[in-house]
Amino acid sequence: MLTYEDCVGMTDLTQEEVEAIAEHEHCHEMIALEMGNYLVHTDDGQPRIQRMILDDIAASEARGDTAHTAKLKLVLQHFCERYPARDMD
Repeated sequence: MLTYEDCVGMTDLTQEEVEAIAEHEHCHEMIALEMGNYLVHTDDGQPRIQRMILDDIAASEARGDTAHTAKLKLVLQHFCERYPARDMD
């Protein structure tokens, strides 16, 4: 039987990225994992994931959760390093 960690290992996302998607979409992490793995392989999906993380950061800042905000900023930085913005020409 596959564990959640096994499934994360088969995607091109980190566990923290999956958690950020789950937070944004208000869904179970396994659903976020499937959604994120699909999105990361589409042209418009990577910017959508970036937007989700940015939205999570804004929500975290609004509620004054500085520790979570800092964590999400690192998640976004790591994601952007692996998936730089593409030219839309």
